[in-house]
Amino acid sequence: MPADPSHAALKASVEVAPSILSADFAALGSAVEEVIAAGARVIHCDVMDGHFVPPITFGAQIVGALRDRLPDDVYLDVHLMITAPERHVADFISAGADGVTFHQEATPHVHRVLQQLREAGVNAGLAVCPGTPIESFEHTRDLLDLALCMTVNPGWGGQKLIPSTVDKTAAIGALLDPATILQVDGGVDLATAPLVAAAGARWMVAGSAVFGKDDPGAAFQAITEAARAAAPTPA
Repeated sequence: MPADPSHAALKASVEVAPSILSADFAALGSAVEEVIAAGARVIHCDVMDGHFVPPITFGAQIVGALRDRLPDDVYLDVHLMITAPERHVADFISAGADGVTFHQEATPHVHRVLQQLREAGVNAGLAVCPGTPIESFEHTRDLLDLALCMTVNPGWGGQKLIPSTVDKTAAIGALLDPATILQVDGGVDLATAPLVAAAGARWMVAGSAVFGKDDPGAAFQAITEAARAAAPTPA
């Protein structure tokens, strides 16, 4: 089970979530510990199956190994870019994910999978690709802990943020309960983090903009500071 599935204070703050997709897998534990030492409290795991998206990354075994190494106050954020996530979510829950996000496009059973996550005691997230309409959030918001707007087409790191997804992020936020985390993933860096933060994104995934730098900890801190400075002041 996850270390702390509530993470109430963390869920209310603006956070940059380093994605291990861009980390050195030969030294994954050390790479993650470096950004944690710099202040990261959300670690993002991009799981790809070679079907929903062309690449294959890793599965529940890597997630479990990370959970064993992470401090309890670090949120393990699992993003499933896989077909038929209902077949696999239990494995990631058992591995220790604090939250699991799956794609609306990957299953006809969106409501059922969200219920499955909620009943297991982990945070339930739903993602949409850049070209997917946002109405699915309107019909599932009572079950959502997190809504993810992809700001690139899923599958590869290092892509540039699609400009139109900034307005889409804001439109998704308008559909959500204020307690629901609005997350973006793709092309987040020092220049774009303020844009999506100003649009209402609370958590933003950054991969190559963190782990692709000579000093990942410093890169993480700079992006976080820029995002927090641009975020709307809470009412």
